[in-house]
Amino acid sequence: MRKLKNYINGKWLESQSMEYLAVHDPSTEEILAECPLSQAEEVNQAAAAAHNAFLVWRKTSPLTRSKILFRLYALLQERHEELAEIICLENGKSYTDAYGEVQRGIENLENACAIVNLIMGDSLATVATDVEVTNYKYPVGVVAAITPFNFPMMVPFWIFPMAIACGNTVVLKPSEKTPLLIEKIVELAEKAGVPAGVLNIVNGAKDTVNAILEEPLIKAISFVGSEQVGRHIYEQGCANFKRVQVLGGAKNHTIILKDADLEDAAIKVTAAGFGSAGQRCMAGSVVLVEEEIAKVFLDKLLEKARKITIGNPVQDHSIYLGPVIDQAAKDRIFKYIDIGQKEGANLLLDGRQGIPDKGYFVGPTIFNDCQPGMKIWQDEIFGPLICVIQIKSLQEGVEIANSHHLANGACLFTNNASAVRYFRENIDAGMIGINLGVPAPIAWFAFSGWKDSFFGDLHCNGKDSVAFFTRRKVVTAQYKEENK
Repeated sequence: MRKLKNYINGKWLESQSMEYLAVHDPSTEEILAECPLSQAEEVNQAAAAAHNAFLVWRKTSPLTRSKILFRLYALLQERHEELAEIICLENGKSYTDAYGEVQRGIENLENACAIVNLIMGDSLATVATDVEVTNYKYPVGVVAAITPFNFPMMVPFWIFPMAIACGNTVVLKPSEKTPLLIEKIVELAEKAGVPAGVLNIVNGAKDTVNAILEEPLIKAISFVGSEQVGRHIYEQGCANFKRVQVLGGAKNHTIILKDADLEDAAIKVTAAGFGSAGQRCMAGSVVLVEEEIAKVFLDKLLEKARKITIGNPVQDHSIYLGPVIDQAAKDRIFKYIDIGQKEGANLLLDGRQGIPDKGYFVGPTIFNDCQPGMKIWQDEIFGPLICVIQIKSLQEGVEIANSHHLANGACLFTNNASAVRYFRENIDAGMIGINLGVPAPIAWFAFSGWKDSFFGDLHCNGKDSVAFFTRRKVVTAQYKEENK
C-alpha cells in the first residue's frame, strides 16, 4: 500500500513516524493510501525550512509573486476536471459539488493574484511642518494552515495563496482523511515556480497539530474545522502568542415566510441541506417555516428529497448524494436519527433506508416538529439531516436562530423588503442569504461567522485576509526644507 510522504523544502520525504492511518474511498471502503501521523520533529523541520525560505521570499517583489500565482491559476484551470475527480475519490462528494469546490479554490487564487494592489500601503504627505506619515504592510513570517476533510481544495486555497502572496511562507497540514489532493496541488505549484520552502506539507492528526501550536517559528495559524478542536487551537495558539483565526462549527437556520416562492425555496433548501452530504459549515440544517405554509412546503421538500440519487460519484457523475466521510460519521448520524425519534421529533424521511450496502452512505433525512433544545437542533450533526420547526412569525424565527450559540450563516426566503431589513438587522449570523440556501460569499468578501462559529478578529478571505497575513509598520518622518 502506498505510504504518503511529507513535502518539506521542495522535497517529498518519508515520515519518521511509525503510525499511519488508512485513507479510504468512502464510496467503496477501499483503502487508497496510508497517511503518516507525523511527529513534532517533522513539524519543526518544516517550520525551519519555511523560516529560511521566508528570509528570501519576503524580499521578493509582489509583482514576481503575482506572476507565479498567475501561472498556478492557469495550471489549475487546465486540471479542473482532474482535481474534481480526486475530490470525488477521497471525499465522496458529488462531481457537481467537487467541480464547484475546485472553482471556489481557483477564485481565491484569482483574488491573491491581485496582491500588488492589495498590499499597497498609504500615506499622508503633511501631518505637521515638514512631517509625513507612511503606512507599510509586511508579512508576518511562517503561517500554519490546518484544514478539514470536507473541502480539501477550497479551504487550503482560502489560506496559502494569500499567505504566500503577502510574502509569508506556509506549513500546511491537510486532513488525514483527505490528504491526496494536496499532492497534485504541490505538483502544480512546483511547475508554477513556487520556490522550495515557501509551501510545505506535513501530514498528521492531533499530535501534529499540537506540535504546530508549540513551534516558535510559526507566527500565525489559520484553522478550519470543528468548534471543539477550534477552541483548543485558539486557546493554545494565543497562549503561545501566535496570531490565530479559527473558523469553527455551524448550525445554520433558514426562515421561510408565507410570501416566499415555495418551489424555489424547496429546491434551494434541498441543495443546502443535502449537498456535500451535509458535511459543510454552510449546510442549511435547520428550517423554520411559517405554520400557514408548512404542509405545502414540506410536501415540496419531501418530493425533491425522495428524488435524490445516491451512489458512487466516481462511477457516475450524475449522482446527487455521495457518502459521508467514514464509518464513524455514518454511525454518528444514525445515532442522531435515533435520538431525534426519542426526543419526539417526527421522522418524515429516514436516511437509514434505501442506501447502498457498501460504503458510508446516509440518505436524506428530514425531521418535522422539532423544538429548540432538542439535541438534533442543538448539535452540529454534519450530515444530510434537516430539522424543521414551524413558527408563527419572522420574529419568532429570528429569536430561535439567535438562541443558538453557533452563528455562521442564516437565510431568509421572502419577497417582503421590510422583512429582509428586519432579518438583516436582527439575526446574529455573520453571513446572510436572501432567497438563497447557501450564503457563502465569494473570495473577495470575508467568510464572517459570528459567536462560537468563529474565534479571532480577522476572518478568512476579502480584505480581512490581507490584514491577517500582514503586519503594519508606520513611519513618521520629518524632512526639513533647507533655508528655513
